[in-house]
Amino acid sequence: MDQVTEYAKLFRLDGRRVAVVGGAGGIGREAVRALAAHGAEVIVADVDAAGAFSAAEAAAAETPAPGSRTGTATAFPLDVLDGDAVRDAAARWGALDGLVVTVGVNVRKRITDYTAAEFDRVVALNLRAVFTLVQAVAPGMAERGRGSVVGLASMRAFQVEPGQSVYAASKAGLVQFLRTAAAEWGPRGVRFNAVAPGVVRTPLTDQIAADPQWYDAYAQASALRRWARADEIAGAVAYLVSDASTFVTGSVLAVDGGWTAVDGRYEPSL
Repeated sequence: MDQVTEYAKLFRLDGRRVAVVGGAGGIGREAVRALAAHGAEVIVADVDAAGAFSAAEAAAAETPAPGSRTGTATAFPLDVLDGDAVRDAAARWGALDGLVVTVGVNVRKRITDYTAAEFDRVVALNLRAVFTLVQAVAPGMAERGRGSVVGLASMRAFQVEPGQSVYAASKAGLVQFLRTAAAEWGPRGVRFNAVAPGVVRTPLTDQIAADPQWYDAYAQASALRRWARADEIAGAVAYLVSDASTFVTGSVLAVDGGWTAVDGRYEPSL
């Protein structure tokens, strides 16, 4: 097969089995659609069972590009904070070629106003859940000698503002966790990378969208002077799962509209 043909298939995921955890809405839902559009067999895992089924249906309804085919999408109810449920899910999923983790939560408060329960909730969902999923899935990938794990970090892993303490710490921790996983499983062919979005209009940013001044300040802070759509993050996920990124591991792909490059910042009233 000639080189041109090989390049034409770099982003195709035909026959690949990928679980998107947190796939019911937001960036996760768009990642499901993008992966399925490239031919993957996608497992849409989420605690929101109805949302997972809806996302699966949306992916299944995608129209394939000429000469290609759309993959499949199957809903799978899952509470990522239940370790036994995660391990059972991994056993039921069988061999995975890719794992994408998009679950996350943010509580925007100043440090003195944070409660221990809020701290535990943010760290549990943003960091511990990924730890549990990787423990459950990565060994199986290593046995097959291949696999790609993608975690959704944030520009807040590197650049912060008041009210982002625990969220930023959890996302920075996620980056370092994935880098460590890349070091541990790299010799066995498993890759680990993070996508770091900027401001994306999803339910996670409802608090900001409700404040016109805050919303506009965020729009003006990036080089592109606007917010991202959830679908604009999905391409980065598809890239990191695909063979287009076979020599990419331990990396962080910023999809932030240039926010961190131009050092955009805003101090909200909290």
